[in-house]
Amino acid sequence: MNPLFLRFRRQIITFLFAGGAILSGYLLWQYDRTSPWTRDGRVRADTVVVAPDVSGLVVSVPVKDNQRVRKGEILFQVDPLRFSLALSAARARVMEGYSDMMNRLQDARRYRELLASGHASPERAETMETLARESRARYEEAVALLASAQLDLVRSSVRARVNGYVTNLHLRPGDFVSRGQGSVALVDSDSYYVDGYFEETKLPFIRRGDRMEIRLMGVSKPLFGEVESISRGISDQERSERSGQVPRVNPTFSWVRLSQRVPVRIRLEPLPQGVLLVSGQTATVIDRTAHRSQ
Repeated sequence: MNPLFLRFRRQIITFLFAGGAILSGYLLWQYDRTSPWTRDGRVRADTVVVAPDVSGLVVSVPVKDNQRVRKGEILFQVDPLRFSLALSAARARVMEGYSDMMNRLQDARRYRELLASGHASPERAETMETLARESRARYEEAVALLASAQLDLVRSSVRARVNGYVTNLHLRPGDFVSRGQGSVALVDSDSYYVDGYFEETKLPFIRRGDRMEIRLMGVSKPLFGEVESISRGISDQERSERSGQVPRVNPTFSWVRLSQRVPVRIRLEPLPQGVLLVSGQTATVIDRTAHRSQ
């Protein structure tokens, strides 16, 4: 064995170990800086706020909190009695308007005949024509009110507009609901996706269509998805402004500049058997396509 190596073997071994450690640290730092992965991922879904189109007392709530419902299923029922009475009154107005319109039309036709034979004045015939047109307008208005009353009766049964899950349900029979006021929230079960918040330094390695691996916290089976889009704007915390005013910029800033996190939307592939998705779950997101290209 080389006597020079024997003499400095401790120093050489120490140097090799130190160099390996430095190189490994640099590679790990470079990987963390540029590789497209993040622990800051969130499962998200669209939330539909269901509001009644009519006002009234709630008489029944056939669903329960966290229950799965299908599109078209009744969520709650507003007391339909008032709307049934309004519908009956609207039908009566339509019948009355129709009768009046027919009488006016007959009068107008009779005066046209009298005018043609010279037994009525043009002014009287024109007056009868005007009354006939007015009666027709009142009849058409009554028909429109009848359709509106029918719609109110139908919409007293408030139905789900999407497939989903009832969440945070507090509505009870006897509550009064107002038109346009949110009463039930639905998590759209067909809209689940993942938002991965990637550092801006990693965005150049992410492309639309990249295949993503998603690891949910507490779930052993991996999920997979595809990059659908990358957000084109995030809030600037150093600046605030209102329309028509000059911007107000923070006069100080931190000398340590951290990378901004940009949302990347991921469309999920069919889920593995037994995986339960909950909007708000945390996830680790890894771009497998980018890893292969690197």
